[in-house]
Amino acid sequence: MNPALQRYATPLTTGLFLVSLISGIALFFHLGSAFFHGMHEWLSMVLIVPFVLHLWRNWNAMKNYFRKPAFAISMGVSLLAALAFVVPAVLGGEGGGGRPPVFALSQKVMQASVSEMAAVLDMEPATLSAQLSSAGYSVSSPDQSLNEIAETAGKSFMDMAGALIAQTH
Repeated sequence: MNPALQRYATPLTTGLFLVSLISGIALFFHLGSAFFHGMHEWLSMVLIVPFVLHLWRNWNAMKNYFRKPAFAISMGVSLLAALAFVVPAVLGGEGGGGRPPVFALSQKVMQASVSEMAAVLDMEPATLSAQLSSAGYSVSSPDQSLNEIAETAGKSFMDMAGALIAQTH
């Protein structure tokens, strides 16, 4: 193997893993999705190259891991974790795109109008509109969807959910 590749395989794997880790956490919490989404996808793809180089460089040590029960157990647990997302998506059709059902439900809720959400929150549409306006949202009609209002305000799905839940306290 080229000495430069040997020298950079593990540091690049570590650096790109950290980028993937941080961007993945941000995406999970819906923080900065606009720039973390592309970063996470593309740099995770780039991570494949130093990962393969790292495996190649450390192949003899890796063969020792393959012989131990901990490796098989870890691979099995990882596969089961992945299947927990894949199976419901496959069996349930569109569902939440492989997400847990609570996310799919939340996305449906955010498609509701101010009037529909006001009924759920047991308040008048005008009251909810005023409360959202005081939270920095511009509500032009009680028939407007929550997603549309959040998008117009340049705020995320999670920001809107936070504003709605604040109205219930």
